Amino acid sequence: MRKQLLFALSLVFALFLSSCAKDLTALDPSLFKCNPNPLEVKAGKVNATVTGTFPVKYFNKKAVVTVTPVLKYEGKETKGKSVNFQGEKVKGNDKTIEFNAGGTYSLDVTFDYAPEMAKSELYLEFNIVQGKKTYQIPSVKVADGVVATSQLVSVNSSEMTAVLLNDKFQRIIQEKQDADIMFLIQKSELRKTEKNSADVLALTKKIKAVSESPNQKVASFEVSGYASPDGGVKLNTNLAEKREEVTVDFLNKEFKKLKAGLKIDSKFTAEDWEGFQKLMESSNIQDKQVILRVLSMVTDPEQREREIKNLSVAFKAIAEEILPQLRRSRLKLTVDITGKSDAEISKLAKEDASKLSVEELIYAGTLTNDLGEKAAIYQKATDLYPTDVRGFNNLGAVKYQQGNVADASRYLTKALEIDSKSTDVNFNAGITSLAKGDLDKSEQYLGKSAGTRGNVGQGLGAIYTIKGDYAKSKTYFGSTASNNAALVQILNADYSSARKTLSAVQRPNAMTSYLGAVIGARTNDRDAVYSNLKSAVKQDGSLAAKAQKDIEFSKFATDADFLAIVK
Repeated sequence: MRKQLLFALSLVFALFLSSCAKDLTALDPSLFKCNPNPLEVKAGKVNATVTGTFPVKYFNKKAVVTVTPVLKYEGKETKGKSVNFQGEKVKGNDKTIEFNAGGTYSLDVTFDYAPEMAKSELYLEFNIVQGKKTYQIPSVKVADGVVATSQLVSVNSSEMTAVLLNDKFQRIIQEKQDADIMFLIQKSELRKTEKNSADVLALTKKIKAVSESPNQKVASFEVSGYASPDGGVKLNTNLAEKREEVTVDFLNKEFKKLKAGLKIDSKFTAEDWEGFQKLMESSNIQDKQVILRVLSMVTDPEQREREIKNLSVAFKAIAEEILPQLRRSRLKLTVDITGKSDAEISKLAKEDASKLSVEELIYAGTLTNDLGEKAAIYQKATDLYPTDVRGFNNLGAVKYQQGNVADASRYLTKALEIDSKSTDVNFNAGITSLAKGDLDKSEQYLGKSAGTRGNVGQGLGAIYTIKGDYAKSKTYFGSTASNNAALVQILNADYSSARKTLSAVQRPNAMTSYLGAVIGARTNDRDAVYSNLKSAVKQDGSLAAKAQKDIEFSKFATDADFLAIVK
């Protein structure tokens, strides 16, 4: 009996020693799960949670196991944060795994995304320290990676258009010149002093100059005869009409001398109450407000005259200061001045921009579609008119469209120094900062661009797509039909809407087709994958190599048709 007891005790002791001395063995991959699998990149990070299990009677009581996530790709690897587990006999602060019970654990994995990770695999490595012994067991693959579709968001001019500030150039400018011929009370005779007044002479001189100019012509010439609103209506009507007639007759004779055949449009106003009111409003006559109230409340001309005359003191001043100015014929000349032709402006913009006004020079930028020529024109505008915000803004906008983000940012910074409140300049600065990768500054500028002609929603939508907030970016894109808007719908798994959005893109490009192929892959539409991928690669050959590594197309990677497209 004693021998049997000793044998049993020795067996238990031997088992105890074996549990303490036995090396840990390889773990079966079925003991591990990863969420998500495949891995995804969101907001520039690859995040996942790995759940693992140490089986019962597996974990050595004196072992410390260090588990390290490792993402392997293109002959490289990136290690994540390690986690330690310890056996029952180890004195430490790590999570203890019991030998008899085993244990389940979760491991949060995170990596900064790099494009090379598009085709990768996630492994867990196990390093064991057991007493004085250190060794490793085989690593375990837990996931494939990385779905990088969110990285397809575009922040350049193919998706967002910078805003050019407009010129105020007018091909035809109208110039107006007036003159008055004054008459004595109840008279319609044209006095010599009035025929030779400075205003009348200046008017006839202008007409002569216009007749001799190749780029000027008289648009209209009007004569209006007036009588002051005192006296009877019949008398005033005759006076106003006669003043119109004698003025037209005089001018026709003058135009004949100048050999300027002009058509005169003429009319008369019997009682010039409108002119009377304007003169009263600008006068300092006593009872001025009373008289103005009479004009606003009384419409009958004879009653108006009676009530005003009842204000005897005021009427005396009116008779001396106001009424004489209304006994006149008014001459109104309108001249059309035709500016330089488009050809002349374009030529001067290249050869001698100093001969162009700022409006002509900014306008010159609209006469070409060549971005290089536009940039050269706006550069001259900044040199010749350095205080005009339009030159710097437009030069920055063109540089952005050319893909020169550094220069675009520099010129737009100067534009903001000139006009920090311009919504269009702030918009351009916002999308340029976005292209530089400065999301915070981009959001600040776009926040100041309310009212711009640019698409602020496109900019903010792109920002929140990059940040990984797909719900918010969807709100900003709204009903905009763009590649970025469709991308967010894909990321939100709204494939039907994404198809409609892509079909409505005004200027579809290679990325439009590539996104269509992604939708096809996610919805198992083989024909959509191949037709869209063919179109994408035809427009942009670099997308063939991208598609080869894109895990979105992993199900098609060995198909002959797929390989024929991406080879």
